[in-house]
Parts: sequence; structure tokens; C-alpha cells
Amino acid sequence: MADVIDHDRFLGRCRELVPVLLERADEGERLRRVPQATIDDARAADLFRVVVPTSLGGHGLGLDSLAHGTRILAHGCPATAWTLSFLMMHAWLLTRFPAEGRAELFAGNPCPFTPAPIAPTGTATPTDGGYRVSGRWEWATAVAHADWVMVHAVQTEPVFTTLFVVLRPDEVVVDDVWFTSGMRATGSNTVRIEDRFVPASRALPSSSLLFGSDPLDGDGLAGHAVPPVLALMAAAPALGAAEAAVDLYRERLGQRVLAYSLGDKASEQPAAQVRLATAISDLTSARVRWDDALAKLDDAARAGAVDEQIRVDSRLTAAATCRAARGVISTVCDGSGASVYLAGSPLQRLQRDVEVLKGHVIFDWDRTAELAGRYALGFPLRPTDLV
Repeated sequence: MADVIDHDRFLGRCRELVPVLLERADEGERLRRVPQATIDDARAADLFRVVVPTSLGGHGLGLDSLAHGTRILAHGCPATAWTLSFLMMHAWLLTRFPAEGRAELFAGNPCPFTPAPIAPTGTATPTDGGYRVSGRWEWATAVAHADWVMVHAVQTEPVFTTLFVVLRPDEVVVDDVWFTSGMRATGSNTVRIEDRFVPASRALPSSSLLFGSDPLDGDGLAGHAVPPVLALMAAAPALGAAEAAVDLYRERLGQRVLAYSLGDKASEQPAAQVRLATAISDLTSARVRWDDALAKLDDAARAGAVDEQIRVDSRLTAAATCRAARGVISTVCDGSGASVYLAGSPLQRLQRDVEVLKGHVIFDWDRTAELAGRYALGFPLRPTDLV
């Protein structure tokens, strides 16, 4: 087993992988999944154990490490950063299962790869020793690399509830449907399950997984509710993409000569200078707000006080971060000329990735702002509000 690494070392290893992710970004788009070589490199850098508790062989690091590592990786490829971070975070979800289930899920592997589509679009029928599970689930990110597959199912008898269940990859059917304009490397295909038995040790009520207390003491993401962690971590690839876009724009201004001019340099144009400063200002504001939300959520988790307001604020900040990142990238692309839309330009890929990423339900601005406004007016959260 490799040594446990600390926060600074973890972020340093993420930075070292950025050029690798950038070099393989086109390959990931062609394959529509993260290249195996990148998975191997991330494993060799020992990134995947980041939030797994030390008692299970992980690094036991927290939200700050997970979120900022994801943001840094996105400088190379937002889609790859998204995929790697979900593999990291989903290992933490498995730690919340019963002891017998944990022993099976983590047997010989301190970070089992587990895609986990979150919408409850299947059924779980109680039977002797467990459940019979059937259904179809979209957006199973990284299913091509799965050691296990976790899905969210509805149980109607004897009472209505929902639960998460975990199956082996050979028990699910993968529908190859992930043909998109961006975020291609996530490989977020659809999975189908047809009347498969899942033992009770690999089933957990959704309330326990999303909001329950961690059965293991101490480190990692202990004390956190899942939805706000998911929201703020998922916003990290968008923020990292915007940071990369501003860096690329600054570099481009230093090299670009304006078309149909007498050799005018882009860097000398007041409009370009204003555009760069605008992008930097908007990016700084988004980063400060996101950092603040991370700190407040982490402080609340340590105090055992992740209340509804913290959860709503985290969701709103995540959606606002993605919205701001889109604006920053649009600002720099609008002033970069037509050539940035050549297939080999990283700017157009960053823009496509964030445009697709914003389609995730937690970044839906209308729905997020509506629920935050409703809550601010004193209305209760609804069961379908993902906070």
C-alpha cells in the first residue's frame, strides 16, 4: 500500500497530471471515455483514495482537497476531471453501507470505481435476504471503468421509500448512448438492470446515504451531507475550465495579430485589455464565492450542523459558479477570433464541455434559483429538491 499523502502533496500530484490530461483530451473525446492510460496515471499518482477514510486504507482528506484537486485537473480536461472526481467521491458513498457490505465492496481495493446515477428511475422489490431490482438509469459516468454499479431505486412495499443498491458490472447492461457535443470523456452511458437480486448488505435507504451519519469515525468527508458536497465538487470542473480559458486568452493576446489590419497586435487594443480584465474580475468573484461556500460547508460538517440553509446556499453557489464560468469563457472566446473554433483549439473544447456540464440538474439556474427563493420566503423544501 502506498503512503498516505497530505493536502499539499495531493494537489501537487493533480498539477503534475494537467499536461497529461491536456495531451489526451482529444483521445478522450474520440473514445467517449477517459483513456485507460489516464486512469492508470491517476492511480499511479495515488489520487483515487483521497477521501476514503484511513481506516479503510484511504488518505482521509476532506472536501477542500477533493474540490480543489478537481478544479486543478480541469485545467487539462474538464470532462476527465469530472470523471476522476466522481470516482473519488463515490468511494466515500460506499463507506456508508453496512459493515458486511463495506467488507465486500472494499475487499482488496481501497477505492472501488463505482458509477452512481442519482435519479430514482428503477424499482426494488423486497425478497428473502435482499431485493429484486429492475430499471433504467441515465448518466452513469465512468461506467466503462466500473468495479461496481450503484443505482437509486423506488421501493413501494410495504411502504414507499427509495434506496441505493450496488451491483456487479456483469449484472447490468450498458446502453451506448453518450454521443454529445461536450463532456464526451465522461462516458456517461445508460445502464439497465433486469430483475437482479441484490443482498441487503449492498442496499441502503437513500436518507441514510444522502444525509445519514458516517459509520466510520474520524476523517475524510465524515459529517457531510452528500448533496452539497456533490454540488460544490461538480462545479469545480467548470471553474477550472474558466481559469484555463483566461490563461489561454492572456497567452493568445500576447501572440495574436489582428486579421485585416496592418500588423496590429491584439494585446495593444484597449477592447482586448478591457475584455481580459472583465474575465479576470468575474472569475475572481466566482472563485471567492465558491471558496467561501466550501469553507462554510466544511465548518458546518465539523460542527455537526449541516442544516437546510447551508445545503441551499451550497446548491445556489454551485449553480452560480457554473453560470459565471460559462460567462467568463464566453467573454474570452468572443474576443479570440474565429480560429479558436478549429477542432484542435483547447478553448472551443473548454467551452463545449462547460456548455454540456451546465445541463446537469444541479446547475439548472431556473430550478435552483426558484428553490432558493422559495426557501428564502419561508416555504419548506420539497422531497424532490436535490439539496
